[in-house]
Amino acid sequence: MIPPYPPGHDLLSGKVVVVTAAAGTGIGSAVAKRCLEEGAQVVISDWHERRLKEKAAELGEVHAIACDVTQEEQVQALIDGAAAHYGRVDVLINNAGLGGTKSVLEMTDDEWSRVLDITLTGTFRCTRAALKQFVAQGGGGAIVNNASVIGWRAQAGQAHYAAAKAGVMALTRCSALDAAEHHVRINAVAPSLAMHPFLAKVTSDELLEDLTKREAFGRAAEPWEVANVMVFLASDYASYLTGEVISVSSQHP
Repeated sequence: MIPPYPPGHDLLSGKVVVVTAAAGTGIGSAVAKRCLEEGAQVVISDWHERRLKEKAAELGEVHAIACDVTQEEQVQALIDGAAAHYGRVDVLINNAGLGGTKSVLEMTDDEWSRVLDITLTGTFRCTRAALKQFVAQGGGGAIVNNASVIGWRAQAGQAHYAAAKAGVMALTRCSALDAAEHHVRINAVAPSLAMHPFLAKVTSDELLEDLTKREAFGRAAEPWEVANVMVFLASDYASYLTGEVISVSSQHP
């Protein structure tokens, strides 16, 4: 049973939030929508410019900036552009990531490197740029990273993605200590199975059935259910929470 979609309560009122990889149908667009509903001013980004424009039109009052997180100059332009448009940046949601299924026996260096570059190094690039902006503003702010339970558990064909997501978890913990002196909080969520049209398109029915059976509620999460946890971590309700990875499932080790 899926619970009803909850109303907003202005948890992010007055905050400027930047969301990466927000033009799809999954967690990124869901968290952008939830941030709007919670009173934030929102900047959405994505490498796919057409989909980004369409998502901006769908969401309404957002500012859109195209960004490929593998390109340092584009990452910097995203943070600079957000600050120029709204006057500051208060929250970064690092959602960009790339998956895929390939055995280690068949995986090429390029396939390994691309998943790591987008999912882990992209998160690092965005985190670094946002932290510099937060410090320039006088400190304060929050970063929420999208990790995955696959960073904790094993799954065949997912060595590159699991390594990247485990790296996001480690990056979250370590960067949180670097950022603490500047009163910046850095946390992550670790979703398990969050169902959306693209995932259904690229995943076999057999695998989806197997993954669903692992879930305590016997169903996949809705993307907005993961987004709700990200909103909490971005909000002042999480003012003393940093360096943590919150499992949005029952699959914490």
